[in-house]
Amino acid sequence: MAYVNSKIVNYTFEDAITKVTDELKKEGFGILTEIDVQETLKNKLDVDFRKYKILGACNPTFAYKALQTEETLGVLLPCNVVVQEKEDGKVQVSVVNPMESMQAVKNPALEEVAVTVSSKLQKVLENL
Repeated sequence: MAYVNSKIVNYTFEDAITKVTDELKKEGFGILTEIDVQETLKNKLDVDFRKYKILGACNPTFAYKALQTEETLGVLLPCNVVVQEKEDGKVQVSVVNPMESMQAVKNPALEEVAVTVSSKLQKVLENL
């Protein structure tokens, strides 16, 4: 099983950010953080990098449930979503696979949350 699920989309980079944010909202996720990797690398290292944003998505209901089950799980939150422009100009959206990250925790009580969150994130990709 892969740690990430991805899809090439037929949107501009900016439209992909908007569309994935809207689809995440439909599944109960909000965006807590947005990291502009291109801008950060330019400012910190003075290097040019492709358009690349990391969106920190969180579904409060499932985050709360997971944190009640495993108090240090916050190190794996929020669920990261990456929107990046590939060399050929196409835009790729990638979402973390919670089933993989939760396996590292080795707490069977988290399986239900991981399955549900994985399903919701997969639906977001499918709807793009």
